[in-house]
Amino acid sequence: MTKTPSSREISSTSNALVLAAVRRLLRPLVRLLLRYQIGYPAIAELLKALYVDVAEKEFRLEDKAQSDSRLHVLTGIHRRDVKRLRHQTPEKIEVPLNISVGGQAVSRWTTDPDWLDDSGQPIALPRRAQKDGGPSFDRLVSSISKDIRPRTLLDEWLRIGVVALDDDDRVHLQTSAFIPRKGFEEKLYYLGRNLHDHIAACDHNVAEPEDAWFERSVNYPSLLAEDVEILRQRAAELGSETLLTLNAMAVEMKEKSKHRPGRRERVNFGAYFYKEPASEALPQDDEDES
Repeated sequence: MTKTPSSREISSTSNALVLAAVRRLLRPLVRLLLRYQIGYPAIAELLKALYVDVAEKEFRLEDKAQSDSRLHVLTGIHRRDVKRLRHQTPEKIEVPLNISVGGQAVSRWTTDPDWLDDSGQPIALPRRAQKDGGPSFDRLVSSISKDIRPRTLLDEWLRIGVVALDDDDRVHLQTSAFIPRKGFEEKLYYLGRNLHDHIAACDHNVAEPEDAWFERSVNYPSLLAEDVEILRQRAAELGSETLLTLNAMAVEMKEKSKHRPGRRERVNFGAYFYKEPASEALPQDDEDES
């Protein structure tokens, strides 16, 4: 159940600050929506449904059932719409094939010593299974799932640029982390998941400052373009190193604890880089580390 601020914590000033932050974070999302010709009416209906869903599930009163009237008071949405939306089945989020299975395959390919060379880099894999049982792409995929044909995943990975085939029919991993270069469906899945988690972490830190999670950034509003390019390349190097390190730790922990009882949690750690012309930076964008 979500912690609700007290009446003393809610004021016209705090509401204005929240709305200012939301206005800013929505701008690139509106740009995305307009690019794909998704107009305001569709988003208004989606937002209305989300208001009802979040209010019903996360703002409950102890030992009391949620009513249409209370949800109307919480959200400002008409009771008629509240009743309709409460009985509406939400669309299920489908995880693309090459994220659900492919993510596990890349994780093994980049962390398991059997799939690494002497320098710790993912080895180029023969496409088909080897007679001696050695590493191959077919064997890698089969070690993750018997329900997916290796050729199916390979074709998809070739399409979106995750792997490449050489003249000897060997499969090369093209990225140090599983980030499809071309796959539209995959990129949108990551957009939704990662932005959700980043915003949820920020919300947690505002609501629970005594138990804040790590969330930091470095911001400089006016650097030379050539210097920004140097920073971009270095950020990619450091970000990939960090993700690979944490991934290796998580794989080891998962293996050691798979038969141990205890509460389970999902975790997500990410890194991003953004730049824009200095003329477009907002006035409050001073140099900082936050």
